Amino acid sequence: MTTENTNTVSADDRGGQGGLFSRFLTTVEWLGNLLPHPVTLFALLSLFIVLLSGILGYFDIAVADPRPIGAKGREEDGMIEVISLMSAEGLQRIVTGLVTNFTGFAPLGTVLVALLGVSVAEHSGLLSAAMRALVMNASKRAVTFAIVFAGIISNTASELGYVVLIPLAAMIFHSLGRHPLAGLAAAFAGVSAGYSANLLLGTVDPLLSGITEAAAHMIDPDYMVGPEVNWYFMFISTFVVATMGALVTEKVVEPRLGKFDPADASIDLGKQSMDAPTDLEKKGLRWAGISFVIVCAILALTVVPENGILRHPETGEVAGSPFLKGIVAFIFITFAIPGFVYGKVTNSMKNDKDVIDAMSKSMGAMGLYITLVFFAAQFVAFFKWTNLGTVLAVKGAALLQAAGLDGPAVFILFILMCGVVNLSLGSASAQWAVTAPIFVPMLMLIGYAPEVIQAAYRIGDSVTNVIAPMMSYFGLILAMAARYKKDLGMGTLIAMMLPYSMVFILGWTILFYIWVFLLGMPVGPGAATYYQP
Repeated sequence: MTTENTNTVSADDRGGQGGLFSRFLTTVEWLGNLLPHPVTLFALLSLFIVLLSGILGYFDIAVADPRPIGAKGREEDGMIEVISLMSAEGLQRIVTGLVTNFTGFAPLGTVLVALLGVSVAEHSGLLSAAMRALVMNASKRAVTFAIVFAGIISNTASELGYVVLIPLAAMIFHSLGRHPLAGLAAAFAGVSAGYSANLLLGTVDPLLSGITEAAAHMIDPDYMVGPEVNWYFMFISTFVVATMGALVTEKVVEPRLGKFDPADASIDLGKQSMDAPTDLEKKGLRWAGISFVIVCAILALTVVPENGILRHPETGEVAGSPFLKGIVAFIFITFAIPGFVYGKVTNSMKNDKDVIDAMSKSMGAMGLYITLVFFAAQFVAFFKWTNLGTVLAVKGAALLQAAGLDGPAVFILFILMCGVVNLSLGSASAQWAVTAPIFVPMLMLIGYAPEVIQAAYRIGDSVTNVIAPMMSYFGLILAMAARYKKDLGMGTLIAMMLPYSMVFILGWTILFYIWVFLLGMPVGPGAATYYQP
């Protein structure tokens, strides 16, 4: 990849937005594109982590572990030390872990397995026909809002959002004659920057509440924090974040991108037409829909009955069940079967060879992603092994604590700090496991309830996902974006997503203050705002 973005549109050509903010984003894009190829960047970062760990390890850099005694992963001496990889043990770990780091990188298998099913639906023409049937008569604003909103809702099964919705949104925008990268950005913003918002409780709710409750026990051993404690705030956040995402897409991102030139694409976009579905395609859609309903009905039999075979074998609940853990398998099935049915009806697929060809073509297009994942996986593993992310989180929390704030304004710094830490420690649970034992007791002591503290954390943890190259799915999004813009650099993607982060963190924080402190509304059922011992 060249270090110069040859396809950059000038500020004057981007919908007339030649103002200060547009020039700022152009500068961010230019600086970002000066970075080497993402594969090279992750390789260099991996080497940097090794060297940095050696230096910090030599000086015995360590921080006190804020987690209570007996907590999982806590050392007996209560310290978190930087582990050097510039040692015999470090070299052995690097060499022996090189392959498992790659094969064990969670998004890799998820993406590839799900894509096998999606590829059948895509190459048979099902996705194209379904999109044209859905959006031909839809207004521009309705489509944009719907995509961001769908991205937020998809967080109940996050893999579905990243693997299916984001590329689908790009195809929808292209079919409407709009810039496909704007559709990709809108969906990415909903799925990732709006991560914690949702209409329903998801798997992240019990995960975070359990960590919050454990941290609250450091002050009040009897304090209970249930999975539903943020539901009210996250419910209303869904509509606010979706609205903000739609406005950013239409007022900032899409005008900057300008008119899409198909010559910029690295793939053939010929099939993504704007024509209404033909009678044969409509027939194929009906039969594909019937097959989809049948597949869903069969899957429902495994989880809806109390004795469903895919419910949790011990608790009998859907939470933590084989059904949720195996959601990628069901993504594969629910796309592959209707896709093949559609292909048979429309004669775009005649036999198993056509199905295999479709899967092979999609896998062939993922070469860049697989290469990037290899190096990204090493970087993430090295970062975890050295404890650098954990030390950074604890140090950042200590700085915020040293500010000595005790009014509602403390949440502004708290949200900002969580957003910054999220750039280097991408896992919501991992970050909260380290920072909750610091912030929950600290903010409880100045009078705030754990439920409110957790709600504020979820804002900061979400909004910077889309500009964090270390985020697990960032490489996938980069590869998807490159389909529509050859030689697309990391800076272009970050500059495209930065307005979402800026608007979301401002708007979502304002919503938090209005909801909690101005209106005095609880963040969830039975959730307190202030802590009273």
